[in-house]
Amino acid sequence: MKSDMPPRTRGGYTSTAPRRRPTGSERRRRVQLREVEPEHPRHDRDETEEVLEGAPGGPIDRCILRSFHKHVAAKIWLGEDRAPLKLVNHGAKLQLWELDVERSRIYETVQRSGLAPLISCSHRVASRPMLSAFCERWQPETTTFHLPFGEMTITLDDVASILHIPITGSMISFSQPLRVDDANALLVELLGTTDVEASREMEQCRSPSVRLQWLRENFSTITDVSSDDDIDFATRAFLLHLVGCTLFADKSATSVGVVYLELFRDLSMVGSYAWGAACLAFMYRQLTTATRFEVRQLGGYLTLLQAWIYEHFLEMFSSPDMAYIESRPRALRWRPHVIPDSLQSLRERLDRLQISDVCWEPYVDHRAEHPFPDIAWFSGCIKCGLVVEPYHPERVLRQFGHIQTIPPRPFAPPRPDRSILLDQYWERWTDHVLIDQSRGRRCHYSGESVAEYMAWYDRISHRIVQPPHLRSGFTTDARSSLPSHTASTSDSRHVISGGRQQSGDYFWGALNEAHSILAGSDETSASHSTPSPAPASHSTPSPATRPFFCPPTFVYPPPASVDPPPAAVDPDPSSPVAPPAPAAGPTASTTVYVRSKRKKKT
Repeated sequence: MKSDMPPRTRGGYTSTAPRRRPTGSERRRRVQLREVEPEHPRHDRDETEEVLEGAPGGPIDRCILRSFHKHVAAKIWLGEDRAPLKLVNHGAKLQLWELDVERSRIYETVQRSGLAPLISCSHRVASRPMLSAFCERWQPETTTFHLPFGEMTITLDDVASILHIPITGSMISFSQPLRVDDANALLVELLGTTDVEASREMEQCRSPSVRLQWLRENFSTITDVSSDDDIDFATRAFLLHLVGCTLFADKSATSVGVVYLELFRDLSMVGSYAWGAACLAFMYRQLTTATRFEVRQLGGYLTLLQAWIYEHFLEMFSSPDMAYIESRPRALRWRPHVIPDSLQSLRERLDRLQISDVCWEPYVDHRAEHPFPDIAWFSGCIKCGLVVEPYHPERVLRQFGHIQTIPPRPFAPPRPDRSILLDQYWERWTDHVLIDQSRGRRCHYSGESVAEYMAWYDRISHRIVQPPHLRSGFTTDARSSLPSHTASTSDSRHVISGGRQQSGDYFWGALNEAHSILAGSDETSASHSTPSPAPASHSTPSPATRPFFCPPTFVYPPPASVDPPPAAVDPDPSSPVAPPAPAAGPTASTTVYVRSKRKKKT
């Protein structure tokens, strides 16, 4: 039965005409009509159950570390492992393009830019196990390292002291990713290349980037006798090569983005940028990316990260240069070296870290030459182009000499397309530093925190990385039970089978026990056993008197119940010592011994 109601038009519910796709404005109106009920709170029932359940090994409360299930530390706790990360370090490549006397005009411009310290302070060697172990403790939500006693991070003060590059000035901003056509135009305009050369180079890189080697080959031969335009082209190429090898070293390991070339358009304005803040934001992002289990490489300026570790963990990793003077960047204070320990060994060493093992204020002697920058108290977002990362000094107050309190929740960084708002926020940084009330009181002793801090931190953090069932078992109690010469050399560790970390004397003790068994001794104690007496001509010092670094010389005489085998060569009759008399007759044990050495002879 037909209804008497008139057919509805398109503005109503139905229409006899063909249905058309709604416009964008209509879709927005429909979305607004649907949003009648308010959204659920951030922590609904399911999320509350997830927070209470927590993650294996922590955190118990996942209100802060929400993405921890994707973290490499979560996989390690479940039994999976990851090899040490491959490192992108260009410290050696900087030596391939030197600014000598013939290129003094280029060096003067680089020095005015504030980036000249990067030429000399870059480390040529980076330790894969050490940097990988610290990367496993980085948490993206807080942009801090989570250690057994609390959080630590690289601050703007660290960047200024270690590298001596500017941390104040204009923020490095890009409105959108650089397209290939725009990158081609930049290379032609600012480097003087031809359109064909620029296109061929970016085709080889398969991105709007150029190879570091290409920059050296085309511009390193320009000297002061060249034209002014050529010198400007070479200066921009050198600065692009410099930041590509240091501040913005990405995981391509061979190229640098052309987008940074725009920063060198006006060479007189290069020193007006906050290069240190951009470097720190880029380093934060590289650490965040490397916390994912499937990632196998770490980029960023590794000299900054490695020197920061040397500064704050003196007793564990550092090797100072005694010729260092405080007027130079702190990165030059250290002699970089490869840590001989394995990644598993370093995990356990970091798991045993205590507050007293950390140098919380390492730049006290450096303040006369480099005063503390007030911008280090800035609380907000720092960025490098389209990379935006939060910066939370309130989470690491102990690094500023203040008592650590329970910090507020970290804020998520805004979208990169809001670059204008972030730039304005940064330009007024004096309005966004921590107030005195948020900074708290000065520490009475290094590493001091409020009484309730550790209980809160234990609930929201993953303090221990190495699972208990994969540890070496070398505990403090076991160490105290060792002889004095063993306990004093506990730092000399070796990785024995299965990646397990054990003391070197345990290894020699095991060999001594094996020697005792072969010698027929009844002493099979678990401690360092003394071998059974050997002939006077083969005396072996006991482990108690042997130096730790001197391996013993084991001589295995035949067992007491076994007669020695007959001599293979007749003795010299002219020898003043008579040969030993042969055995009276072959015994059963002698027959077995001969059969084991000469199988087809009875």
